[in-house]
Amino acid sequence: MYNLILIGIGLSFLSSSITYLVLNRKQRDIVLDRLSFHKRKDSGTFTPPRSLSPEKQGLPSNTPPSEPNYGDVFPPSRRHTLAELQPGALKGSGKSAMELGEQPADYSKRVPNMEVCNTEEFADHVTATSFTVEEIKRLGDFPDYAALSGVPLPRAYEDFDISRAQPRPYRPFRWAYHQTMSITKLEPDWWLELEHTYVERIRQREELYERYGSMTLQALPGSEIATKELMEMCLQFLWARYPQYFRLDTENMVFHNGLLQTQTDLRATEPLHVLLHHVPEDFAMVLRDPKTGVYNFRAGIVCSSLGWNVGSKIGMNLDEIHQLIPDYKEKMQFSMDRYFAKKPTDKAIQRGSWGLEIDQPLFMPPNDPHEKLRESQDPTHTVDRCHLRTDWQTLRRLPLSGAVVFNFKALFTPVSEFRDEPYIPTLLLKVLRDGKKSLMEYKNTWHTEHVVIPAMEQYEREQIEKGLIEEMWEPHTLEESPFFPGWEAKWHRKQGF
Repeated sequence: MYNLILIGIGLSFLSSSITYLVLNRKQRDIVLDRLSFHKRKDSGTFTPPRSLSPEKQGLPSNTPPSEPNYGDVFPPSRRHTLAELQPGALKGSGKSAMELGEQPADYSKRVPNMEVCNTEEFADHVTATSFTVEEIKRLGDFPDYAALSGVPLPRAYEDFDISRAQPRPYRPFRWAYHQTMSITKLEPDWWLELEHTYVERIRQREELYERYGSMTLQALPGSEIATKELMEMCLQFLWARYPQYFRLDTENMVFHNGLLQTQTDLRATEPLHVLLHHVPEDFAMVLRDPKTGVYNFRAGIVCSSLGWNVGSKIGMNLDEIHQLIPDYKEKMQFSMDRYFAKKPTDKAIQRGSWGLEIDQPLFMPPNDPHEKLRESQDPTHTVDRCHLRTDWQTLRRLPLSGAVVFNFKALFTPVSEFRDEPYIPTLLLKVLRDGKKSLMEYKNTWHTEHVVIPAMEQYEREQIEKGLIEEMWEPHTLEESPFFPGWEAKWHRKQGF
């Protein structure tokens, strides 16, 4: 689905990746040491709230087969990473990590993740990424996920002040606007992004779960290994990125949250509930179907969806989830299924989805009163009530279970912020006026356009008069996308530095 790295820039990408890892080895080793890991030896050796869907960009068109089957298609093995772990990484008796990493997996027992359970019966069965269930158990709690996944831990953000923190100003507007996905390689430092609404948002999500239960959180049988793995990777990230606020006691399996002043017993709390109480982002996990190799929605915590919810999608395959997406079946299904079947663990990606909203609706179940606002262009609405809702999304495969995980976070920005952001009003106007009808109807911006379009026209005139943009500028996707020229200066200014 995603052709992320063109051959022409392969060498440049490899060079930058090596440089990044070298520069951040010290920080990574400090974090791993805190987590009771030993220093690794050097090794030589990739929309949800509106639809659970990153779309394909850049692949040649294909005619979908009548009955696509990926039963014999698997992602690249990560088994070799066992040999890169330090002695003692595998607990208990048996072969060492080095020996297992050099030993080919028994693919005759390779089974789909959605049937892998943490029981003796499945101990010698192999996940999609070539680890046996027994090996995963022997790795224990909080193994070296940076080595296992190929995605480095984040650098510590020690100057971070949660009380002033603003999300990065994502403006993922594109022109020409098609049902494609503007994607980039995941920035490891920003996989999970905290900002000043953290405490409020966690409380809001907990209240939504208390009210709606299984509409916001479910884990089907067979997802146990994957949900535990995701939870550990998230907590490992938070402690590495924000050490001034979080602490992980791996000996007693307790997570300390300094922002909420809470302690969570990780042995007594279900993994998705740990995420509910500590991470203000949504997660949806898809696992491989045993017969077709197509991926199926098996577990998730989603508290910021509009028009759908976990309860309405759980257990569905990708094509069933996306059946309402314009052009999905004709243009994207084949590539989506193929991409998920082959997606490497070390190729995590990020992208943004957007919409325009009155106020700040986070979760909208069926028959929610907020739906009424979408049925008319209310003349009493003013520009101060209109917001850009950006759902910043990432997609990655987990290294041990082989599950593919979406995570996404809803960010709300008053559209009045666009006034001093070069080219953004003009670009938004182009999309609203000339975007493909079916896509714009799906995006559902109509109920705001009678207010937003006149405001953007005013901002555009002001930017031309001030020389912020050229008078005859032809709208196109900005080089800084998903940001805009000068975004860092504005972002820093709003945070007081």
